[in-house]
Amino acid sequence: MTTQAPPSSERMMEPDLMVTGEAVALEVTPATVASRLLSGLIDYGIYALGLLMTIITVGLVIEEDALGIGQPNDAQLAALFSGLIFLWVVAVPLAVEVLSNGRSAGRLVMGTRVVRDDGGAVRWRHCLVRVLVGVVEIWLSQTLLAVGTSLVTKRGKRLGDLLAGTYVVRERHDMGDGIPFLMPPELSSWAAETDIRRIPGGLSLSVRTFLHRASAMRPEHRHRLGMELAQHIQGFVSPPPPAGTHPERFLAAVMVERRNREFILELRDRALEDSARQEMERPVLGVGAVTGVPGAPRS
Repeated sequence: MTTQAPPSSERMMEPDLMVTGEAVALEVTPATVASRLLSGLIDYGIYALGLLMTIITVGLVIEEDALGIGQPNDAQLAALFSGLIFLWVVAVPLAVEVLSNGRSAGRLVMGTRVVRDDGGAVRWRHCLVRVLVGVVEIWLSQTLLAVGTSLVTKRGKRLGDLLAGTYVVRERHDMGDGIPFLMPPELSSWAAETDIRRIPGGLSLSVRTFLHRASAMRPEHRHRLGMELAQHIQGFVSPPPPAGTHPERFLAAVMVERRNREFILELRDRALEDSARQEMERPVLGVGAVTGVPGAPRS
């Protein structure tokens, strides 16, 4: 059962998931290709309409010379319309994906959402990969590449999902967040020093879903599944938990520590982005400085 595959490996995802009848009910249901196609038609229909209306509006403004700047030459027109295409094909979809946490207008209508392979929320890097690949597999191939890839992959993934390590799930039925996990006090020091990087995404998703639904399960099934999941997880953590640790408390400690480490990484990413933005905005040798600020030119 133990594998060395990375969490985003599509080929090795199946062995990481529980295959017993009870565990199958724990798996989050991927969205069907049909629902993804309909949500995509809504989303990209909006983007295409926005692009068309923007081009028409800009064309009328140029034709009437409403800004009083004269008629642009061919190079200027090419640059202008290239910028408009980039805006509606890349920038707007990326902003929607990031700000909505994987819930675009079409997915809200269809009750779906983009998540990572381990069931966590997508971050801007995942969204960027999906949008950039979508330029080829959706816009340039007229969705043929995206639909074809979705039909042959296990979770209905398109090429952008395969590269980003994401997929689309049916949110209305399966993605309730439940009560947040808490770190068992007796395991906090152990979890802080434990290597949990090798835990596959599919197995992590099964554990999270089990912990959310454990209270609604029959006691005998809950105990058996807790033991099975704890045995699988223990093969990917080092050192093992203290002897006599309850399986569910062990699973909760691992999931809380995994969540905390991901949150710390996200905070570091944001801090680096803010630092880079401030560095870019800082005046160089007084250029761009305003009066009253050190480095500003004096009259």
